[in-house]
Amino acid sequence: MEKAQKEIVSRVDHTLLSQTATWEEIRSLCDEAVEYRTASVCIPPSYVARAKEYVGGRMPVCTVIGFPNGYHTTAAKVFETRDAVENGADEVDMVINLGWVKEKRFDLVEEEIRKVKEAAGDKILKVIIETCLLDEEEKICLCKTVTAAGADFIKTSTGFSTSGAAFDDIALFKKHVGANVKIKAAGGIASLEDAERFAVLGADRLGTSRIVKLLKNS
Repeated sequence: MEKAQKEIVSRVDHTLLSQTATWEEIRSLCDEAVEYRTASVCIPPSYVARAKEYVGGRMPVCTVIGFPNGYHTTAAKVFETRDAVENGADEVDMVINLGWVKEKRFDLVEEEIRKVKEAAGDKILKVIIETCLLDEEEKICLCKTVTAAGADFIKTSTGFSTSGAAFDDIALFKKHVGANVKIKAAGGIASLEDAERFAVLGADRLGTSRIVKLLKNS
């Protein structure tokens, strides 16, 4: 790989969250991640323990919480997070309660993020806000909420809603999140060119399954 490609791949959370994902597919994903030196593998919670045993210390394991709709109770998300960490997860990506956002209950969103962060301990917490379902004011308020709650990342999308990451959203995040919050673009990142543009705009991580596939087939 070229140096620029290696830099992009080092930001990738190599992802497989399909409902029908099998262990053989997850294992192949892990092998690819280790070979190409991605940032992590992002996989369903049910595979975390097995994947962690398989990769050991060769690759961080990321999983999802309250996924994909975010309307689980806070207690359920906290339990999911503790379970994931006990199973070996190094990073967790949680989905917020979008109903609370529409009700402008950002205090509840912040409290929930804080509780999930507490459950995650020293593991990385990324907060998925599902940008395609929000207006600009809501996105800006969530940048402030995620920052105040002490999360490590703000993330655009689950990849399971009406659309994924958009360049304008990354630029908006960069303008409004605090210095302690990094940015993850996810959903629909289909080319190296798009991945590079997201990185230039400020995305520290890229959630995608396609970048490694593109490199394998090039």
